[in-house]
Amino acid sequence: MDLFSRSWTALRTAVAELPDEDFARPSGCTGWLVRDLVCHLIIDAQDVLITLATPADTEPTRDAVTYWNVSDTPPTGDDPLDALTVRLAAAYEEPRLLKFHLDDVGSAAGRAAVLADPALRVSTRDEVLTAADYLSTYVLEWTLHHLDLIAHLPDATDPPAEGLARSREMLEEIAGTAFPSSFSDADALLIGTGRRAPNEAEKTELSKLGEPATKLPLILG
Repeated sequence: MDLFSRSWTALRTAVAELPDEDFARPSGCTGWLVRDLVCHLIIDAQDVLITLATPADTEPTRDAVTYWNVSDTPPTGDDPLDALTVRLAAAYEEPRLLKFHLDDVGSAAGRAAVLADPALRVSTRDEVLTAADYLSTYVLEWTLHHLDLIAHLPDATDPPAEGLARSREMLEEIAGTAFPSSFSDADALLIGTGRRAPNEAEKTELSKLGEPATKLPLILG
């Protein structure tokens, strides 16, 4: 729960510190500018609020690792929901409005997470998770999107080291294998989710993993 708060606070702070011109730069998400990614974060914050206010009375069906649907098809940016996010982001017109809305809704999501009972069962996407597991999925989500945010912004703040480490652990559980120890946590996440292609040396290291390496990258949804 604490790691959720630290990852989310760091991501919102990184957005708040961006100069206006950076909102028109590419992000690490295919087909999205930084402004589109920030709009997506607002939608994510709304999802946190909705899910924490949607209790369930049945046993959990997923946990922080099995929550994810894994695909081998990279996003193209043409998905209708992705396209809707782009239109919504453009409607804000000014970066300060995106910053304001993210701070407003994002702060509320952060407070709701702090107040949530970790053992509470919540429902989302027709699945049931404990609040602790649900918020843990967002440690991975926030960390990946923090990397997306700064992909072309060398002066922006990096994700917290502890969020990177925990996210790597979760991705390795999803992959069923540990990534090479020579990979930094950020590189393991970027390569493991297809956000960056491995160089020749990294390909050699990955080949030592055997069969699990053939399943990479993991496209999480």
